[in-house]
Amino acid sequence: MSTLDADTVDRLAAHLEEAELKAREVEKITDEYPDLDFEDAYAIQWAIRRRKERAGHRVAGLKMGLTSWAKMAQMGVEQPIYAHLFDYFAVNEGAPLRTDELIHPKVEAEIGVVLSRDLSGPGCTIAEVMAAVDVVLPCVEVIDSRYRDFRFDLVSVIADNASSARFVTGGVGRSPDGLDLKGLGVVLEKNGQVVATGAGAAVLGHPLSSVAMLADMLAERGETIPAGTFVMTGGITAAIAAQKGDHFTVRYQDLGGISLRFA
Repeated sequence: MSTLDADTVDRLAAHLEEAELKAREVEKITDEYPDLDFEDAYAIQWAIRRRKERAGHRVAGLKMGLTSWAKMAQMGVEQPIYAHLFDYFAVNEGAPLRTDELIHPKVEAEIGVVLSRDLSGPGCTIAEVMAAVDVVLPCVEVIDSRYRDFRFDLVSVIADNASSARFVTGGVGRSPDGLDLKGLGVVLEKNGQVVATGAGAAVLGHPLSSVAMLADMLAERGETIPAGTFVMTGGITAAIAAQKGDHFTVRYQDLGGISLRFA
């Protein structure tokens, strides 16, 4: 049951969006509203989406977070979280990521997909997702919580659009046919040193499980995943802190690699 009225939802959305746009830390919103629930948090997130669209931005995709079973158990939740990606989050490979636009960025490797047909829940299956995936492509997410000192709780994170900030795609886009997405290996290097490794199974046992869950979660709001949507399925590696001057390279089995640098 939502605890917030529409004016408060809009005010908190404006507050968090301003923090993102000005790269300014704020206190977690549950300090002021300790009774916030998941419904409130998503209401704030969708209000941020509406603000972006009114400003002329478009939704560039969707992302899933908290896609590790162990992490979900640790956080006491039963499903991942989702968030929106906007057009200006996209950074072309080779272009610098500007640290003056971010607060405390972290880098994580993910598998992305582009859908050729609509997906809807409830009850979306991996088989339906497999039939709907047009292209699998490597992607790197740069998360950047707006909360001071990374002090937050899950409800506050959802409201803050799940710390979404930037993403880079590259490498080689491929049809899912013949790809072992569960076993697909990833190596993340920072300044020439390997700092994290993983495989697709780190994402809910299979990255496409993440997309099925997204369809089911959106169904609770009467929404679907439209054909053509780009979805980042969740972090394969731990999130690695980045600073000005850092260079990252991510190598994907069968999908090439992505390089990015912070300036």
